Amino acid sequence: MSERTLSDINGAGKRVIQEVKDVQLYIDGRFVDAENQGTFENYNPFTNEKINEVAAGDHQDIHKAVQAARRAFQGEWGRMKLKERLSYIYKIADLIDEHIEEIAPLESYDTGLPISQTKKMVSRAAQNFRFYAEMVNSRLVGDAYQVDDEFLNYTIHKPVGIAGLITPWNAPFMLETWKIAPALATGNTVILKPAEWSPLTANRLAEIIDKAGLPNGVFNVVHGYGETAGAALVAHEDVELISFTGETKTGSEIMKNGADSLKQFSMELGGKSPLIVFPDADMERAIDACTWGIFSFNGERCTANSRLYIHEDAAEEFIAALKDRVKNITVGDPLKEETQVGPLIHPKHYQSVKDYLTLAEEEGCQVISGTVPEEYSRGNYIAPTLLLNAETSMRVVQEEIFGPVIAVMTFKDEKEVIEYANNVRYGLAGYVWTKDLQRGHRVAQAVNAGMMWINSQNVRDLRTPFGGSKHSGIGREGGHYAFEFYTEVQIIHVALGDHPIPQFGKY
Repeated sequence: MSERTLSDINGAGKRVIQEVKDVQLYIDGRFVDAENQGTFENYNPFTNEKINEVAAGDHQDIHKAVQAARRAFQGEWGRMKLKERLSYIYKIADLIDEHIEEIAPLESYDTGLPISQTKKMVSRAAQNFRFYAEMVNSRLVGDAYQVDDEFLNYTIHKPVGIAGLITPWNAPFMLETWKIAPALATGNTVILKPAEWSPLTANRLAEIIDKAGLPNGVFNVVHGYGETAGAALVAHEDVELISFTGETKTGSEIMKNGADSLKQFSMELGGKSPLIVFPDADMERAIDACTWGIFSFNGERCTANSRLYIHEDAAEEFIAALKDRVKNITVGDPLKEETQVGPLIHPKHYQSVKDYLTLAEEEGCQVISGTVPEEYSRGNYIAPTLLLNAETSMRVVQEEIFGPVIAVMTFKDEKEVIEYANNVRYGLAGYVWTKDLQRGHRVAQAVNAGMMWINSQNVRDLRTPFGGSKHSGIGREGGHYAFEFYTEVQIIHVALGDHPIPQFGKY
């Protein structure tokens, strides 16, 4: 396979050359081409120039990966002592830490995410592995139920088998590890199907895990399109688990396609999360949280506060401050440290967001955008954008845009804003800003969302459950809640004495 180079910018502002190879599949401990020799092209969202070729796996490659994963699960990995298994998990974390300065530019190059953010994401990826190694040691415990002197009943947790992990293209490296770490730590084997728009760091992770020396077949990566490789993974009768993060429509299709084999599903889907600001809030901090929450990750984040509800008494001041922030957000090269918003991942997604901005004008919004410097005209850039005069019934308020775009609305009282907040099909996250903590708790509990923050931006605690309600998902991952998905609970009943047993047929 051929090699290309990328130029990234180090702290001194100098260009540093990194090799970017064409990407193969990783199956049964080896890097291999797709069985059909197919490939697809990967593009840099900053320039829309070709980065490399990626092996396009299909059902043949998925089947090979499943066979390898099953052998490992029934063999060395399945028989391995917990301490030894967790030593591999810690080793993966250490290797990620060693390569942060290399992985972060790859992630920015591949996705358009600002490097100041990808460095933090990669660091969190290493933390995901250490966290789950510790969680398995301390929290993967069973319960005991004594019945007088007759029975002792106890539960154990067992790995389910093969976990099929289908991951998104926004913050791919971090979100891949978020699934891989608990799956491996609990003793499952893994087949990862990364998003086709962001293959570079998934391949780098395969190289790292290969270096960690896990037994062959424990971890596999099959690149390819969702409708081929992804569909084959979902439909394969020997894959017990599917964890998916992505669009709601795709999640629904995945559940239908996997229904015949009675798979277990964990679904983290779309969002249209509200940020509610009462007039007594700390306005400066609320503005900080609002702008970070929608414009970080280039607006391509499921928990983004894409709907702002500001109390009418504070609206004029708050909106004026937002306009000022939008004008001053640094839009630029994702490999420069000062960049706050980079290009969107792909021309198709760029066009989708552009279409929503056109729709917003048609629906009666005032569209106010920042500026994209002319030098970045080749990239998939959407400047940070406010949609003023928005109304809850509009499509731009109801539908997930998934870009640096926030719809701004006002409200009169607590009851009204709760109705507005709940009047969408999504229920992933939400944010409430007020100094009245009683009201903060009331409103947070009244909003139909899986996760709520009061007087905070989206700060994650790995110990807590992550997931949404309504069309935003099914199930919870994170903390010990992930064990409910990645393990089976088995109950063992032990008789402590000769309890009475009915004697059918005895005379």
